[in-house]
Amino acid sequence: MASELFREHNWSSRPIRDLGLKIEGTRLEPAVAEFQRELDALGLRVRPRLYLSTEWGVVTGTIAIAIPFYLAEEPLADLHAQKGQMLEGESRRELLRYLRHEFGHVVNYAYKLYDDGDWVRLFGPITQPYLEDYRPSPFSRRYVRHLPGWYAQKHPDEDWAETFAVWMTPGLDWREEYSDQPQALAKLEYCDRTMSELRERDPLVVEATADEDVGELVYSVEEYYGHMAQPEGEFPHGLDGALRSIFEELAPDADHAGRPASALIHSLERELMAYVFRWTGHFPERTRALVRHLAARADELGLAFEPAREHQASLALTTFIAALAMNHVHQGSYLP
Repeated sequence: MASELFREHNWSSRPIRDLGLKIEGTRLEPAVAEFQRELDALGLRVRPRLYLSTEWGVVTGTIAIAIPFYLAEEPLADLHAQKGQMLEGESRRELLRYLRHEFGHVVNYAYKLYDDGDWVRLFGPITQPYLEDYRPSPFSRRYVRHLPGWYAQKHPDEDWAETFAVWMTPGLDWREEYSDQPQALAKLEYCDRTMSELRERDPLVVEATADEDVGELVYSVEEYYGHMAQPEGEFPHGLDGALRSIFEELAPDADHAGRPASALIHSLERELMAYVFRWTGHFPERTRALVRHLAARADELGLAFEPAREHQASLALTTFIAALAMNHVHQGSYLP
């Protein structure tokens, strides 16, 4: 069993394909079972293949959903977080959010909806360039809200997948939720009409080939993280003054050393990565680099705070980093 293997000290250096990772019998299984029940309730004739891979995704022109392998076992999820990466699907609820989104891609490809004139009119051409570095407009009334980072704004295919996921979510009154957002509501109404029509149709595409199946990955977990691209770490010197102003107001008495500001900054890293991305669209890896830069500068500046005022320090830091993230999303830099 994979769980038994993770008790060994050298599991991270083994080829990933030798870790015995699978969906069955792991923390993923209950969420996948619930997702399958949701598919039954939809009544569509397309059923996706689910498999473990390096990241979430559906290869264009297929009906196979890739789930990140690090979500299958707790030691892998812990290591992923320790490496400063965002856990996309940490809870059952989050897993279902991602599965519904990916199934939106499956339906799009299975029935070639992207060729439909109304689809193109509402969402845009699927041939539009797919830019990894997109700059969303937070709270835009043209798009639904589902995955973090205003993901519907990334590309027409993602806009559709997010719209479908909202439509698919059990118990969500999407008509009421988006009643004052006519453009987003029109997309949901289109989805509702189209799914009613497709229940009587067989899919046009049934290709379920996997991409980077976990059973074929010859590199180790250590190598996987070692080859991840790190964001560029160029930050303006003007951040020092703002950082100093936060902690000067919260500094301990002269007779006390206080708690190092860098320790607090590091402790907030994981949550800031997730929440800043959710509400600003500033990518988690960039937030991680920014947080670590601020922690290093805090050490250089010798900043500390009174432990009893940790709550105020956390609020100030969170607001500061969120403001910097919004600047970067809209202007491409942290300071004007």
